[in-house]
Amino acid sequence: MRRRDAGRALVAVLAASLLAEPVLAHSGSLAGSLTSTSVPSWLVAVSGGGLVGASFLFTSFATDHEFIAWLNDRRLGLPSAASLSRWLGRVAGVASVVALVLLLAVAFLAPADPRRNLAIVGVWAAWWAGYTASVYLLGNSWPAVNPWRAISAVLPRVSERELPASARNWPATAGLLGMVWLEVVTPVASDPVLLATVVLAYTAVTLAGAAVFGEEWYESVDPISRVFSVYGRLAPFRRTADGFTVELPGSRLVHDADGATGADVRFVVALVWATSFDGLVSTPAFAGTARWFVDVGVPALAVYVAGIVAGYALFLGVYRFAARVGRRTAESYVSAGTVERRFVGSLVPIAAGYHLAHFLGYFLTFVPTLEVLALDPFTPPQNVPVAVLPDWFGSLGLAFVVLGHLLAIWVAHSIAFETFTGRLQPIRSQYPFALVMVFYTMTSMWLLGQPYVAPPV
Repeated sequence: MRRRDAGRALVAVLAASLLAEPVLAHSGSLAGSLTSTSVPSWLVAVSGGGLVGASFLFTSFATDHEFIAWLNDRRLGLPSAASLSRWLGRVAGVASVVALVLLLAVAFLAPADPRRNLAIVGVWAAWWAGYTASVYLLGNSWPAVNPWRAISAVLPRVSERELPASARNWPATAGLLGMVWLEVVTPVASDPVLLATVVLAYTAVTLAGAAVFGEEWYESVDPISRVFSVYGRLAPFRRTADGFTVELPGSRLVHDADGATGADVRFVVALVWATSFDGLVSTPAFAGTARWFVDVGVPALAVYVAGIVAGYALFLGVYRFAARVGRRTAESYVSAGTVERRFVGSLVPIAAGYHLAHFLGYFLTFVPTLEVLALDPFTPPQNVPVAVLPDWFGSLGLAFVVLGHLLAIWVAHSIAFETFTGRLQPIRSQYPFALVMVFYTMTSMWLLGQPYVAPPV
């Protein structure tokens, strides 16, 4: 029986590594970061995998259920004035609506040069790169600064319908994958008018959905709100009824494991996959394959649709297979579906590590640009400044990937000890997850050193 379980675990790991190789982190902004060091890329990849494997062995020594629960329950309360908090929330909501209107106006009226247009730099560098990082590093402030939510709050509801159960399953996941696909196959990241058009379309859909279904729309369907909600569970700061609390990063993911649903599994896996698809399309392997399909007559857009859907299906299948193997290695009566739902929170630190590796340098590079464009958004100077980061900065991306996986190991370890009894059963349940993370780390760090190739779209 033990040999059979070990064989299944090995098959799961090999399958995960083979299927995940083209999916994991690679980004044009980080391409070539490995070549700036004197250490061979294969040695960096092996070292990263070794660190993650060693961290699993280290956490295996922490087998006291009460100690692990005590550690994840530690928090420091920070009181806040309720009236002041409500006032700041209203100010933030109004300011966000003003910022949205300003960015739309700039997109249509300012110069079309993406580096001189505040809409492009503001959306991609300030919001998607910088603000998103603040959500998982500090806390989720998006409910307070979401301009569409602020607008919905003053618009009348046209219906009191409840959100159908079917709408909680796939719409948010499909919306996230669709937004990533749109960013890859269109010049929405460089064409301000196209970006504004997409934002206006998103505004119409979001306000209509909120007018019919209310707050449930933002909690279950809106992909942007769901992204920040998931990332916010990783952050150390959290707002409560009495103020704020500071807790161990990732502890909220452990506590929320009981309430995880199948929809959460699908969305979190999509989030991990989405953070990697941007890099996948610029690798030589994917770009060469896409060009081959285009040359034989397959439309490029169809190639990218097939790529993002097939990659997501493979990524989701690998995770579910690891959950089934983890249940067998634990020799537990807990169902595979329960293991799948409870452990999905351990993927969130991986997505955050990928995001930080991809976008921190991008954000810091354009901080001077943001300052200049914010002072004069409609008639910016011909030459806007950008920050020049030191050569060693690219290596930080490798560290962020490893740190994300290390935290993921601890979250999975904590969830295992809240799911299974005894000391050995929780450890055995983590075998496939830990090994998959080792291969994910090695592959992703190797892909970070791949040369950038422009996609054929």
